[in-house]
Amino acid sequence: QVELVESGGGLVQPVGPLSLSCAASGSGFRFHAMGWHRQAPGNQREWVASITSGGFTSYADSVKGRFAISRDNAKNTLYLQMNSLKPEDTAVYYCWVGYPPSWGQGTQVTISS
Repeated sequence: QVELVESGGGLVQPVGPLSLSCAASGSGFRFHAMGWHRQAPGNQREWVASITSGGFTSYADSVKGRFAISRDNAKNTLYLQMNSLKPEDTAVYYCWVGYPPSWGQGTQVTISS
């Protein structure tokens, strides 16, 4: 059974920064892509960023240049470094692994002054 646990969310002022972590239980994660989605109130869940098993990263246009995804395979942990945060980044952030994806429970990120 795959279990993903996000942490690091909270309330932060515009600009930020804020860093999220996603700890994965089990083994074999190094062979799978991992990533982040987010869901704002009233909106559908949207893709934010992903990283392949080989470390290739990709980002949604809305976060490109501001967010950085990384992974530590030895720790089975995924990260999302968020900079230059905007109020529109407010959402519940979910990490996932593999396809079809296994999801974490989400962590709330609120950007407000």
